[in-house]
Amino acid sequence: MTMVLVVGGAGYIGSHMVKMLDQRGCSVTTLDDLSSGHRDAVLCGDFVQGDMADPSVLDAVLSRGFDAVMHFASFIQVGESVQQPAKYYQNNVVNTLGLLDAMRAHGVSRFIFSSTAATFGEPQYSPIDEQHPQQPINPYGRTKLMVEQALADYDRAYGLKSVCLRYFNAAGADPEGQLGERHEPETHLIPLVLQAASGRRPHIGVFGRDYDTPDGTCIRDYIHIEDLCSAHWLALQSLMGGAGSQAYNLGNGHGFSVQEVIDTAERVTGRKVPVVNEPRRAGDPARLVADASLIRQQLGWQPKFADLDTIVAHAWAWESRGC
Repeated sequence: MTMVLVVGGAGYIGSHMVKMLDQRGCSVTTLDDLSSGHRDAVLCGDFVQGDMADPSVLDAVLSRGFDAVMHFASFIQVGESVQQPAKYYQNNVVNTLGLLDAMRAHGVSRFIFSSTAATFGEPQYSPIDEQHPQQPINPYGRTKLMVEQALADYDRAYGLKSVCLRYFNAAGADPEGQLGERHEPETHLIPLVLQAASGRRPHIGVFGRDYDTPDGTCIRDYIHIEDLCSAHWLALQSLMGGAGSQAYNLGNGHGFSVQEVIDTAERVTGRKVPVVNEPRRAGDPARLVADASLIRQQLGWQPKFADLDTIVAHAWAWESRGC
């Protein structure tokens, strides 16, 4: 039985991953300090409440013996990273290096890392493949790129094998309705739009309608949380099978505009989404779309829920529980 430690397993992506690993026969342990995650989101396996910044916590957990570690415990808000870079460098870089060193001390040599499209910065072309220059424009993206670079060095020096998965926009919810997004504050477009539809939010702001896109609003690549987790599962299988380190872009390869998301939400929910038009935000590119052909070719990854209606419908089922 494969033993997996999921760091940050009480968060949005981590909790879905814990459920999938358990369903596929793994022995799962979650480590989470619950600073942003939710204990009741960890539906199975063992749970340890603790801070990965604490070496004694890592030593105690890793002494159980694991085949691999999945790391979801990064801070992810771009705006906050600009205002509080020290917080991001400490957690996303320093604490992650501490985790890697604790893994080395306990002989754990397989690591799956949640990276981000923010490592690329302003897109020079679209869709973005793995060869696109990595020139992040904010501290969040820089911290993720630093870890990617450290992982390459740790592989060369220590033989620690890793897969970095660069997410574009994780979206949707557990198709069985047990899990969904619960960020505080919420910053992702689809749950914000659905909160406006449900009345939990007065309106949704659309930041710019004058982009060089068909309807003037920004285009982003949304990947269903279940498809994202399946990519992690394939990455785990790859490492367990002896494959080397790799980095993959993770998206559907098809973008949807902000207006398309709003239109889809209205169609799926049968409700009007109140909209307020706002000025453009600095640093928002017109298009961010992934070329995920490499992970399709090498790991056989195939999204199951690529259409926007399904992504929004699953998210709405989660949002509307309290409506």
